[in-house]
Amino acid sequence: MTSLPEIPGAPEDPLRTAAETMRAVRERCVWSQRITHRDLVPYLIEESHEVIDAVETGTRDDLREELGDLLWQVLFHAAIAAQDTDDPFDIDDVARTLTEKMVRRHPHVFAGEVAETPEEVLVHWNAAKAAEKRTRTSVLDGVPPGMPALARAQKLTGRAAGAGVTVAPASTAAAPASEAELGDALLSLVATARAEGWDAERALRERLRALEDDVRAAEAAS
Repeated sequence: MTSLPEIPGAPEDPLRTAAETMRAVRERCVWSQRITHRDLVPYLIEESHEVIDAVETGTRDDLREELGDLLWQVLFHAAIAAQDTDDPFDIDDVARTLTEKMVRRHPHVFAGEVAETPEEVLVHWNAAKAAEKRTRTSVLDGVPPGMPALARAQKLTGRAAGAGVTVAPASTAAAPASEAELGDALLSLVATARAEGWDAERALRERLRALEDDVRAAEAAS
């Protein structure tokens, strides 16, 4: 394994060394100096998908590397934020905020509450989350509009059910006669996935991988 770089003043802590490495890159690399939060978004999306691919199809080494690349994005955003003139924060502030939130959301671990099943854990989690989000006026608040459409549809059908609005699961495979009917059919399929506890986005990804295998096999045979 490659040894960690020598970063002046960095303590003997791999995470701290990574943060100090990022700070040095931000300060000394002319490309990194010009990058903004908005500039990093495409890289964050790409690295997130590479982690997903490593989880679903990669090796342990792949996963370790891709998690590191995703962590680098977090460190990069924090390094940019630390230089903000109006409202700066750094990676320690990010970690502190995260720790405080996770402690609040796990009262069965840190505050003497009891949760003996995953369902009971979710009760505590959702109660804590609801208390944190009192300013929200809709169950739809907090669902990112930039999520992939299938994943967002599955998230929204769950939120909608909580508000008493349900989408009927797909019952037939009738061919849509219009784009609007296609949208209805897709949403019904997503509702089916949610009802069955399936991940619609992952199901399509795995089917696409099978399609890619078929295409490559056909190309190799031609």
